[in-house]
Amino acid sequence: MKIYHTLEDFTKLNYGIVTSGTFDGVHLGHQKIINRLKEIAKKNEGETVVITFWPHPRLILRPDEPFMQLLNTFEEKAELLRQQGIDHLIRIPFTKEFSQISSQEFISKILVETIGTKKLVIGYDHRFGKNREGSFEQLSINGPTYGFEVEEIPRQDVDNMGVSSTRIRKALGEGDIDTANHFLGRPYSLSGRVIKGDKLGRVLGFPTANIDLDSHDKLVPAEGIYAVGVIHEKKNYGGMLYIGTRPTVDGTKRSIEVNIFNFDKEIYGETLHVSFLKLLRADSKFEDLESLKNQLQIDKESALRALKNLSI
Repeated sequence: MKIYHTLEDFTKLNYGIVTSGTFDGVHLGHQKIINRLKEIAKKNEGETVVITFWPHPRLILRPDEPFMQLLNTFEEKAELLRQQGIDHLIRIPFTKEFSQISSQEFISKILVETIGTKKLVIGYDHRFGKNREGSFEQLSINGPTYGFEVEEIPRQDVDNMGVSSTRIRKALGEGDIDTANHFLGRPYSLSGRVIKGDKLGRVLGFPTANIDLDSHDKLVPAEGIYAVGVIHEKKNYGGMLYIGTRPTVDGTKRSIEVNIFNFDKEIYGETLHVSFLKLLRADSKFEDLESLKNQLQIDKESALRALKNLSI
């Protein structure tokens, strides 16, 4: 897959099959659109193109609203689209200036003149252009004039799946990992660099790697203890991860730390990739460190069972 960070870098295609959107999460609904792109490309010997926007348009258009954390960094999104078999990914920097482009200009300048769109596939609620004035109806009207066809994924097809980025964010915020992973079609994940902590976990017999996230725009699931998969230097491990403020020791700052099973290495400054598999319990305050230690042993046993059931 080729990635383009400006439209100027793109070479016009003979037969482009295109979709556009934020694709936050690259969830099952997005994958339905992507699979349709690939079907059309195979039939017509064309090339698939995903147009996405960064930063997320809502962060630019509604800066006064509460900050919306994202399911993917751009790098994660790009890797997921590569795994889905997309040929070209165009990253359009979303600015206030770009938001003023009319839907007509988006069609003529970007879809037709720059990309060479012959078939456009969109979701049922897709809007584009200034004030979201562009619609499926407008695209259908303009398509023949510019020499491309438009296909809309029916509302029923998407609604029957019950999936949306908003619903996935809500599930993660409630610790409902099962629902989030189901709609994503894979485990939700975080990546970050290992930083030094106060080594309390080591004192308790459960040494942890404290994680500083790669992106602080990324959504962190609800506080609690999770069974997780961990990747370090391309090797897979099981583990249990804690998200919370450590109330037993009167902590105030949220920490993200993982106890990696069958692992004994100093990895400060190195990167871990963590996949959420199951919520074991919510965070809670214990009477003393011995009670916490006993609970951590129970948590480890629960995590090992979960990992075994999931064949991790």
